[in-house]
Amino acid sequence: MNFLKVHGLGNDFILVDGLADSKAAETAAANARALCDRHFGIGADGVLLVLPGARAPLRMRIFNPDGSEAEMCGNGIRCFARYAYEHALARETTFPVDTLAGVVYPTLNLKDGKVQSVSVDMGVPRFAAADIPIDWPNSPVVEQPLSLGNRTVLVTCLSMGNPHCVVYVDEVKRFPVAEFGPQLENHPAFPNRTNVEFAQVFNTKEVRARVWERGVGETLACGTGASAITVASALTKRTSREVKVTLPGGSLQLAWRENDHVIMTGPAEYVFEGRIVL
Repeated sequence: MNFLKVHGLGNDFILVDGLADSKAAETAAANARALCDRHFGIGADGVLLVLPGARAPLRMRIFNPDGSEAEMCGNGIRCFARYAYEHALARETTFPVDTLAGVVYPTLNLKDGKVQSVSVDMGVPRFAAADIPIDWPNSPVVEQPLSLGNRTVLVTCLSMGNPHCVVYVDEVKRFPVAEFGPQLENHPAFPNRTNVEFAQVFNTKEVRARVWERGVGETLACGTGASAITVASALTKRTSREVKVTLPGGSLQLAWRENDHVIMTGPAEYVFEGRIVL
């Protein structure tokens, strides 16, 4: 099976072109656990598949290291978009991509004909409990107390096509993400589990964060997570609607526009290509 290793701010993926080889895509989806294993496989935060779409010419599917399928991935779709453009699967610099979260529109930012960064319309945040989903008596869930055994944390929850739970902390660098992340991801309040963002606000234009991704664990970056942080921070009046979100792997620029759409801009990098026998 041929593959391309890609990453967005260190959030890394194994990209398999199902248009070139549909059987390889099926194999990759069925073997996501083995492929993502960093000791016995290629190693990655997920498997990206390039496929024909129903609502758009191209479709992105993404599988987590635990084998589960994610609705969307901000870092993943930037890598997907660069690959599609540079391999003539998309002719325009802005084009639709079919995902489980709906049709998403990435835009390639070029300089001298080369991709410098990718901006993605991440869509409109959703706050209804059923849309997140979260088992909660009312919506929106903004800075609400959630019990973790003998502890309580304040959570702001929303959907960016996938579920997110944002928690504000005083010092994100030292915060025990590995302890609180899995507790929140698997909390009974989230029937489909959730992604968890731990955010520290520095000023109205800058937030630093770490992300515990559902089905993955802590990652170096998360595009939908950064989008959720942007919305939650503006909603709670901690920041403006345009912020830089700095994650362990680097920074993303985000804007929650007046039309309610969240626009994310960041890099998409190739690492290496290869072939693996399964």
